[in-house]
Order: sequence, then structure tokens, then C-alpha cells
Amino acid sequence: MSKIITNYQLPMTKELPILKVEGLTVYRGNYLAVRDVAFELLPGTNTAIVGPNGAGKTTVVEAILNLIPRSYGTIEIFGRSLSKLGNLCHQLAYMPQNFIFDRSFPLSVSELVGLGWVQHRERLKIKGKKKTLSLLKFWQKNQQKQIAIAEALRRTDSYHLRNQGIGTLSGGQLKRVLLAYCLVIPRTLLVLDEAFAGVDVQGTADFHNLLNQLKQEEDWTILQISHDIDMVSRHCDRVVCFNQTVVCTGQPEVALSPQNMLATYGPNFSRYQHHH
Repeated sequence: MSKIITNYQLPMTKELPILKVEGLTVYRGNYLAVRDVAFELLPGTNTAIVGPNGAGKTTVVEAILNLIPRSYGTIEIFGRSLSKLGNLCHQLAYMPQNFIFDRSFPLSVSELVGLGWVQHRERLKIKGKKKTLSLLKFWQKNQQKQIAIAEALRRTDSYHLRNQGIGTLSGGQLKRVLLAYCLVIPRTLLVLDEAFAGVDVQGTADFHNLLNQLKQEEDWTILQISHDIDMVSRHCDRVVCFNQTVVCTGQPEVALSPQNMLATYGPNFSRYQHHH
């Protein structure tokens, strides 16, 4: 059996983890999908989960997002359990692998991005000046929303698409618009499940560069699932090698060693190198 090289221990820090997973086990029916999963994300890191098809990577993400029930284990986001996140859930954004929608649905790019705008609803007053004041606040909030939508689209190089129907977008354009959706309000944790699926090599590289730029500007913590080992080694600062459970975790130069790739993927693994 190949020796697994890992630097699992995170550096000593006073920072609390943005995400902490301990003992996560999930059954899908009678099938054990993932078992005893444990890892942490420190603030400001860009972490990729890599592993073979069917390894349970998406199951882990879905459990973290509370989209599926977990059988055992604990998950904490921002130091709180999933059931106690409250309004903090708005600080978490998710970009799925496949954004399934009716391409004939009459929704523009701006309208889609606007769905990411979260604000507290205020009850309209119905008498005299209170009504006027509330309507003014409503108008001001709507102005803020429109400004935020335009800014998010500009920062993702998608402003020129603002009036297009979402059904007319290419795969790469849709990914950028979904990123604008994530950007329209302040976020802390961004989760991406194979976000680059269906995008060509150059488009993927451009998206990674944009993602890292926004990460620095917004102080995001990123968790992403990826099959692109070369892009992960170039752009991520931590890697979780995964096959039903955590095989190893560490910086790319350590976690993506030949020994760890063999232990994670088996003897048929072959690494493809991009050439730009």
C-alpha cells in the first residue's frame, strides 16, 4: 500500500474556522455514501475537494448546506450549528454544478442577480407621514439594490449581458452571472460544486483568476469541488483528497503528491497538464 503523505494539521492560529466538519457520515438509503469526514476551513482560504467520480464529494457539500440529512457527525459554520445560523445563512453562497432552469422562462440577467439581494422586509405604515416615509425607504432600498446588481455584473465582466434573457447565455456567461448573484450582497463563505463544468480550458483559467481576485477583494473563504487537478494546484491554497472519507489534506504541493493521488484515485489515475 502506498504511503500517504499529509500535513493534515492546520497551522496554529487564533482564528476560528469558518467551517468545521467532524465525524460526518451520510447514508443514501442503505448505501454508505460518506463516512467519518473531518476537515476545517480557515478564513480566507481557497480549498478544493478532489477525488474520483462517485467518491461522495457532492454528498459532503450537500450535507454542509443542509440540503440532505446527515446520519452522524457535526457541522459548524461561522461557529454555529446549521440549525442556529439564522440570518448568518445569507453570508453563505452556493454555485451548483448544474443550474437547471427553463430556458424559455422570461427572466433577465439583472433579474436573476437581483434574486440574490436579501433585505429585511419592512411593514408599510398606512397613515399619514409614516406611509410617505416608508415608501421613501422602499424607494431608497430599491435604488441600493439596482446599484448592487450593476456593480456585481461589472465586477464579473457581465454588465453587457444585463438585459439578456438567461436562456440565451453560454455556459461560461452563465457561470459569471451566477458569480454576480453570489456577489450582490456581502458573503463570507462561497461553495462551488464543479462550477467549471462545461467551460473550456481558457474560460476555466479566466474564471479561476476572477474568483481569486474577488476572493482577495471580498475576503471570501472558498470551498470547491474540482476534477481539474492542474487548476487546483495553480489556484487553490489547500486541498482535501477524498474517496468516501478524507484521505489526506494539506497544501497542493503536498496533498497532490503522486503517492496521495495513487491512494485517492487508485492505479489508473493520470494527471493532465494544461498548456496555455
